[in-house]
Amino acid sequence: MPPSIPNFVSALYIVPTPIGNLQDITYRALSVLRQVDCIAAEDTRRTRILLDFFSIHTSLYILHQHNEYKRIPILISKLQRGLSIALVSDAGTPLINDPGYCLVQSCQKLKIRVIPLPGPCAAITALCGSGLPSDRFCFEGFLPHKHKLRIDRLRDLSEESRTLIFYDVKHRIIDTLKDMVSVFGLDRYVVLARELTKIWESIYGAPVGQLLSWVQKDHFRIQGEIVLVVAGNCLKKNELSPKILQVMRLLASELPVKRAAILAGYIYGVQKNMLYKQYIDEKLNKIND
Repeated sequence: MPPSIPNFVSALYIVPTPIGNLQDITYRALSVLRQVDCIAAEDTRRTRILLDFFSIHTSLYILHQHNEYKRIPILISKLQRGLSIALVSDAGTPLINDPGYCLVQSCQKLKIRVIPLPGPCAAITALCGSGLPSDRFCFEGFLPHKHKLRIDRLRDLSEESRTLIFYDVKHRIIDTLKDMVSVFGLDRYVVLARELTKIWESIYGAPVGQLLSWVQKDHFRIQGEIVLVVAGNCLKKNELSPKILQVMRLLASELPVKRAAILAGYIYGVQKNMLYKQYIDEKLNKIND
């Protein structure tokens, strides 16, 4: 049993919990969970399993995305009376694609002390094992459920040069990868990390077209919790991005091609001759096909 924290103070403690392997919890997290007056949990049933495993008997208080606004005044009142509260999610670090932001924001506005603990996070764990650049990255959470909205979001991110991190689920992952092929092309490198820290953990990366074929061959490869780590866009010198070319096409559908190239070049700061040549080449290729 880890020792108690000396000089334990009243505060809202942000406590990460394991994303799979229970041995990943820290001594400090266990000490906090034992010493606080109550634990605000996203799902009390799941959190109770963790607490029972470590023989922790602190009372639980449910706090999820559907009741967070209603519960915040009650939790704030407890904190203002000098009680201490631990905030936990189902797994991993609270607030990272999980409830808690509004509670923490309220505490900060009211000058109530917030103490965040370091700990497990699926996005960071996947990034570290992906082999993709980790010095600059962008966490995007879950993509929209609907196809059109998902395509729109991916298009917005198509020129992002930082490594991208997404969460996904098994019943949507095939559609997600198909949409990535449609927007990013077949060759964008994507790593699929599955069941991290658990017995069936796997990390597999490939150009997204190959990755799609790989997961379609065996449904087991998309079981469990999934993180996608996507290489950032690396345009070659003098290469025009898909977004710029799309704008050029739209302008050319309403204006003379030369005028469209001038406007698109002005908007994006690229040479009009490059835009004009690329557009004409595309037209000729379509005719030849």
